[in-house]
Amino acid sequence: MTRKGYMGKILIVDLSTGKITEEVIPDKVYESYLAGMGLGAFILNTRIPEKADPLGPDNMIGFLCGLLTGTGSLFTGRWMIVGKSPLTGGWGEANCGGSFSPAIKRCGYDGIFFKGASEKPVYLYVDDQTCELRDAAEIWGKDTVQTEEFLLDAVKNKKAKVACIGPAGEKLSLISGVSTDKGRMAARSGLGAVMGSKQLKALVLAGNKRITTHNRDEIKRLSRICNKWVQFQPPFISGPMTAFVGALMRIMPSVVTQDGLLYKILLSKWGTVSLNQLSPEMGDSPIKNWKGTSADWGISQSYSTNPDVFTKCEKVKFHCYSCPLGCGGICLTNGKYAQTHKPEYETVLALGGFCMNKDVDSIFYLNELLNRAGMDTISAGACVGFALECFENGLISTKDTGGKELRWGDPEAVAFVVEKMVAREGIGDLLADGVKVAAKKIGSGSEVYAIHAGGQEPGMHDSRNDPGFALHYTVDPAPGRHTNGAGLYYEMYQLWKTVKGVPKIPPFYMKSSKYKANIKHAEVGAANSKYMNIINCAGVCLFGAFLGAKRIRIFDWLNAATGWKRSPEEYMEIGANIQTLKQAFNVRHGIKPKDNVLSSRALGQPSQKKGANKGRTVDVQTAMHDYWDLFGWDKQTGIPSEKSMEELSEKNKTAQG
Repeated sequence: MTRKGYMGKILIVDLSTGKITEEVIPDKVYESYLAGMGLGAFILNTRIPEKADPLGPDNMIGFLCGLLTGTGSLFTGRWMIVGKSPLTGGWGEANCGGSFSPAIKRCGYDGIFFKGASEKPVYLYVDDQTCELRDAAEIWGKDTVQTEEFLLDAVKNKKAKVACIGPAGEKLSLISGVSTDKGRMAARSGLGAVMGSKQLKALVLAGNKRITTHNRDEIKRLSRICNKWVQFQPPFISGPMTAFVGALMRIMPSVVTQDGLLYKILLSKWGTVSLNQLSPEMGDSPIKNWKGTSADWGISQSYSTNPDVFTKCEKVKFHCYSCPLGCGGICLTNGKYAQTHKPEYETVLALGGFCMNKDVDSIFYLNELLNRAGMDTISAGACVGFALECFENGLISTKDTGGKELRWGDPEAVAFVVEKMVAREGIGDLLADGVKVAAKKIGSGSEVYAIHAGGQEPGMHDSRNDPGFALHYTVDPAPGRHTNGAGLYYEMYQLWKTVKGVPKIPPFYMKSSKYKANIKHAEVGAANSKYMNIINCAGVCLFGAFLGAKRIRIFDWLNAATGWKRSPEEYMEIGANIQTLKQAFNVRHGIKPKDNVLSSRALGQPSQKKGANKGRTVDVQTAMHDYWDLFGWDKQTGIPSEKSMEELSEKNKTAQG
C-alpha cells in the first residue's frame, strides 16, 4: 500500500544490543496523531518506563520529520527531537531547521528512535542499501563542525546529512543540544545529553526514497499562493530605526493587532536580529537576568547590536529546506572563527543585553563556540546572567572563579564563564546543568536569581510584556520554550479567519487589557497550543506560520498530501489530543504541573519600578487553571482527568488496531 505524505514506518535502534528493526505504523496512528511531534508523543508515551533515568538506557530519543516535509509545500523543513528531558525530568522536545528533516524521510522513515546505551561511541549510518551502527571513537571529542566535516568526508555521499552532538553533549551538560548544517541547533530540553549518555555521537542519513502525495498539483497551487505573500517586500527602514519603532510601541496606550506580514518583512531583510533593538525598547527583552529594564539597555546600549551590523558581514543568506524566505545567514568575521552562522536574536540578547554586554565581536565568537560545543545559547546566556548576579551579591567569589572578577557588561567575563561551561571546568562545571541545578548547589538564597520554569530557562521574550509567554512558559509540557505560544503569536496566526469557535482579536485594543485575567486569555492559550502541535506535526516553521492561517494553508496542505478531507476544527482536536498525551507523559513520570510555574521575578513579582514593563504583574495562576480546564484536565492540579485519559486510551487502541 502506498502511503500519501507519510512513509508509514519508523526505525528502532537498540544501542545496547546493536539490533536495528523497522516497525510499520498503522495508518490509524497517523490519522490520530499525524507525524512529527504527534508520532513522537505516541511512540514514547508507553515505551519509556515511569522511573526511567533520563540519562540511563531506559530513556528513548526520537528524531522525526514532519508529515508535510518533502511534499512540495513551503516552510516545511523542520525536524524534531523528543525524549525524556534530563533538564526538566519530563517531556522533552527541541525543534530545528536546516536540511536534516527530508533526509529522515528519504531514508524511508517518519522517525528514527534509539533506546539502550552503547558500550562505546557509535554513529548511525543509513542509505538505501545500508543501515548500521559504526564506530565513532575517532570523532568522540570533536566539535559539531569538525564532526560533520569528518563524517561527510568519510561516507563520501553528497546526499548525506548529519545530526550530531559536540563536547557539551558528551560531557552530559543538561543544556546541550543537537547540531546539523554546521550550526543549526535543536537546542532545548537538554536532549544532547541523552545522546551523550547513550554514546551516540551522530546520525548520517543518505537515503533517496520517493515521497508520495495524494494531490501534488493542489499542493503546488497552495504553495504559489503562499509564495506571493513571501515575495512581497516593500522598502523598509534602516536597522537602527527599528529601535524607535519599538519605543513607539512602548509608549502607545493601545495595541494594533499584529499582522504577521510585517514580521515577514523584517525577517526577509535582517532575519531574527531585526528584533535586537526593537524588542528591548518595547519591553519584549528580559535585561540583566530579568531584573533590568529597557531603561538600563536603551538605544545607545543596544546600538552596537543593531540589525545592520549583522547583515553587513553576511556573506550569503541561509535557507532551510523548502523555505523561500531565507532568514538565516552565513557571516564572515575578523574573530577566532572566520565564518559562522548569523546569530539569532535569542543568542544576541542572551549573550548581550541579558548580561549587559555591548561587544558584538564577543557575541559572534560565543555564538560559534556554543554551536560547536552543541550547547543551548539561551540557557548558556541565562547561566551567565545568573552567575553575574550571584557574584554581585557575594554568593560567588573569586575563590570560585580562580581569581576572575565577574562584572555586568564585561565581555571578557561573559566569555570566561561560557568557555568554562563548554569545558565543564571550575565554575563552568557548576553552571553547565542550568540555573536550577546551580542554585541548588550554591544555596544561600541564590534561587531568587535562578529564573526558570520547571528547570528550563525561558526564552528571551519577557512575560511581563506579553503575558501569553508567561502562560506557555508555565503550562506547556516542555516548559520554558518561547516557541510554543504567546499573545502576539495568536494575533499573527489569525486563526479566527480559518477555525470556527476560537477567540477573535479586534483590530485595536487597550494595552492594559492584556494584564486583566479572564477566560479569553486561557482560550487563546489553548488554541495556540493546539495549533502549535499541528505545526510541529507537519514540520512547519513557526516563522512561516506567522504569515497567518489564510496565507500559509497548513490544513489544506495536509489534506492535499494525504487525501483526507478534514476540517480545521478536526485538526485542532488532534492538536488537543497530542497536548493531553504530552501532559500525561509528565504526570506518569512524576511531574506535578503546578511546579512548572515560571519564577516570580519573570511574572513581575515584585513589579519593576521603571522601564517598559513598569508596574506590571502577570496573574499566571488564573490563566493556568482555566487553561487546564479547557483541555479537560483537573483545574487545580493540571492532571488529565479520568474521562480525558479514557477517551485518549480508546483513541490509542483504535490507532494501534
